[in-house]
Amino acid sequence: MADVSVRPARPEDAEPMAHVQLSTWQQAYKDLLPPDALDLPLVQVAAIWLNAIEAPPSPAHRVLVALDNGELVGFAASQPDEELEGATLLSELLVEPRWGRRGHGSRLLAAAVEHWRADRSTTAVTWVFEADTVMTGFLESAGWGLDGMGRGLDTGPRVVHQRRLHTAL
Repeated sequence: MADVSVRPARPEDAEPMAHVQLSTWQQAYKDLLPPDALDLPLVQVAAIWLNAIEAPPSPAHRVLVALDNGELVGFAASQPDEELEGATLLSELLVEPRWGRRGHGSRLLAAAVEHWRADRSTTAVTWVFEADTVMTGFLESAGWGLDGMGRGLDTGPRVVHQRRLHTAL
């Protein structure tokens, strides 16, 4: 049986998190995002995550990591939502594709929800690419639903559409 867990991110997790982000985005979003958004230097992405871990703007800004036998295989980042009072924004939930379908995403989401409830958040929201049926399906199976809000992200070559999902906490 695998030794699996979720814990708050530590500074030494920044580089493995960057690797998970880049490899996941390169596989999942290669048809959505332009190459320059997918070919970021690992050191640059790691520096962003290191800052998020070491200097979060508030105690409600969180980064959690999923581990499988000590290897970082995914992470979740969240923060207070700037648009909806009392809501938390799930800004990122990624599990490296080769570690998918093993419960890591569910464990990350469950741990994040515990923190959000402790922070007295009443709602959680996230934005998902319209074409990302895997993430939408995962969240819907966890009780999230589309709330009718959408937005377009200008990627340069085209606008990519996202839909907002939400859940009561």
